[in-house]
Amino acid sequence: MEHDRVRTRAWVLHPEIKSDDERRVPGPALEEAVALAAALPDLDVVGSEIVRLQRAQPGLLFGSGKIEELGARFREADVELVLIDGPVTPVQQRNLEKAWKVKILDRTGLILEIFSDRARTREGVLQVEMAALSYQRTRLVRAWTHLERQRGGLGFVGGPGETQIEADRRAIDDQLVRLRRQLQKVIKTRELHRKARAKVPYPIVALVGYTNTGKSTLFNRLTGAEVMAKDMLFATLDPTMRRVELPDGPEVILSDTVGFISSLPTELVAAFRATLEEVLDADLIVHVRDISHEETEAQAQDVETILTSLGVDEDRARLEVWNKIDQLDGDERAAIDARAGRDPAIHAISAVTGEGLDALLAAIAEKLQGVRHQSVLQLGFSDGRRRAWLFRQDVVKSEEQTEQGFEITVLWTARQEAKFAAL
Repeated sequence: MEHDRVRTRAWVLHPEIKSDDERRVPGPALEEAVALAAALPDLDVVGSEIVRLQRAQPGLLFGSGKIEELGARFREADVELVLIDGPVTPVQQRNLEKAWKVKILDRTGLILEIFSDRARTREGVLQVEMAALSYQRTRLVRAWTHLERQRGGLGFVGGPGETQIEADRRAIDDQLVRLRRQLQKVIKTRELHRKARAKVPYPIVALVGYTNTGKSTLFNRLTGAEVMAKDMLFATLDPTMRRVELPDGPEVILSDTVGFISSLPTELVAAFRATLEEVLDADLIVHVRDISHEETEAQAQDVETILTSLGVDEDRARLEVWNKIDQLDGDERAAIDARAGRDPAIHAISAVTGEGLDALLAAIAEKLQGVRHQSVLQLGFSDGRRRAWLFRQDVVKSEEQTEQGFEITVLWTARQEAKFAAL
């Protein structure tokens, strides 16, 4: 039964290292780390704190005095797992586990564990397994066999019967080869689905943003879908696509993608590249921000960094959505409305109340019209199939019959033009 599940008692540490010029603001960073831990149902976070350091110690990360102080606190609270919000080397992990007699999980390991818990599609599961194996391959120095596992999983917080973390590199490499082959089959299936959609090539609008900014809530509001939307980091992982008819505009495919996060593990960026291909193919990218969050600017920069790493060019048509204006007070709200009002590419909305959505939809329609161009086509009488395709796409502006066939003026996207050429 769910209520009988044994939960692992966890403590979250955020190291604030003074020598790190690019460190995140420690308060919000700790809150995010606690929220990440809370996203796993098997963890019970019993404590959290910021640990200020002059510099990271190569062997133990923290100084000996701080290790003793923390160790006493962990024993008193009966802590079984310590989550360190940052990178931890394999040697540091092994030494801290030995000193504290607890399990250590760093930020990358925690995010991987969340992804393993949430992935639902075959492709998502395979990608998480590949990312986890790539991560484990670098950490074979670790030796941890005496703690009883609590549940099945990838081997971080997991349960009996898992692959031993001490498995040698050759075994992991063999598994990676097998998973890549399976993933290639799934990717081919996705490509077939993409080609099937391309036969009715509506413009694609991709929602992107930091995790928990309200993308899925906005997606549900616009499409009438029931994608899981909770006040939780990484509430949804697998991409979802729905057709939406814009008011006085074209029909579009709206895509809800996995949320981004600062310090997203490189293993996951690489593994989820196939899932994020919908973003790479999108005619319009809508960047959803939680404008009520105190770190909204830093979050936006993290999203831009990841989009660049994925190969999304700066020239791609974009809109920026400032979500959750319903959570702002009067003065803050007025300031945000004023800033958004000065920039036509920014829209202040509330996905919960629906405020601002009509203007957003109109802007999406206008933006998509902007990526369309006009062409004049000459079709013979025997080109009935291609002519019918143009009318199904609702791209025909005018048509005149000639002695040889039809002269058709169309307004279409580059994607539609390419699909027409392939008919």
